[in-house]
Amino acid sequence: MSMMQECMEALSACMQACIMCADADAGEGMGRCAAMCANCADVCDTMMRMMLRTTGYDTQVMMSMMETCVKMCRACSAECNMHAEMSEHCRMCAMACDQAVMAMEKMMGAMKEMMPAS
Repeated sequence: MSMMQECMEALSACMQACIMCADADAGEGMGRCAAMCANCADVCDTMMRMMLRTTGYDTQVMMSMMETCVKMCRACSAECNMHAEMSEHCRMCAMACDQAVMAMEKMMGAMKEMMPAS
């Protein structure tokens, strides 16, 4: 449970950073970055809501969603890192995305250890 809490906190921080970055980018003419951040915020929010619903929990579906969320966070981080030197909000967003990736990878590793061998 503590690992899940850690993961949800990282996802929440990532979602908030992405929303702030998307809002700031929209006014700076950085449409691709703004869209990437908005999409990442949505995926992180959905991932958190899935984690909160322990009833009907399906490990395979959860793993698949986490893998998707990791990919989205990595893509957002890469986009924001391109602007990190000139944009503090992009630098902070990239860092939050990287933290979310680390937390999800840690949780996925623990989940894989608990899964029965197929």
